[in-house]
Amino acid sequence: MHGGALAGWLLMALCAVSGAYCLLRTRTGTPQERRTARAEALMGFGMAAMALPAAVLTLPEWSWAVYGAVFGAAALRALWAARRGAHHLHHLVGSLAMVYMAVTMAPGAAGAGGHAGHGSAAGGAGGFPLLTGVLLVYYALYVLRSAGHLIPAGTGVASFAGGSAEGLVRGGGGGVVSGAAGGGAELTMACRLTMGIAMFAMLLTL
Repeated sequence: MHGGALAGWLLMALCAVSGAYCLLRTRTGTPQERRTARAEALMGFGMAAMALPAAVLTLPEWSWAVYGAVFGAAALRALWAARRGAHHLHHLVGSLAMVYMAVTMAPGAAGAGGHAGHGSAAGGAGGFPLLTGVLLVYYALYVLRSAGHLIPAGTGVASFAGGSAEGLVRGGGGGVVSGAAGGGAELTMACRLTMGIAMFAMLLTL
């Protein structure tokens, strides 16, 4: 990573922990909630592998084709699932962003600057600046919105970021979540926020 090995380790750890928590969520909840958790676990582990510092492991050249195929299939699945819920559109954007980074960071890609965890310090900027910029704006807004649901009520930051006036996390069904259930929902939102921040950071390295 252009920011140093320490940043790569931190991103890898955050994404791996988030992916592991999402994997645990696949054991409970409704079928739709389990499908969502599986998609988020795949994203978390995929980002963790991408952020792994090059000093630890250099991925083989064919791994980028595997990344593109796996997340391309995930994007098609999210597109199909988007008929049942708007949240799947976020999964679609995330999967397409992973495909974009895999294609951009693959060896021999024109102008590629190396991937988030394995790029060389001498590499230049890669990808298409306009598309990268659009994705950065999307994830910046997503992070602000997600953070707004976790910030205590009554603060100006929470209102600006889209947090509810009650300062409570709302579940997928639209009801207000509180108590023990609210704690689980807040942890889920924190994992999504973490992965949003990690995606933003990885896009910055292109």
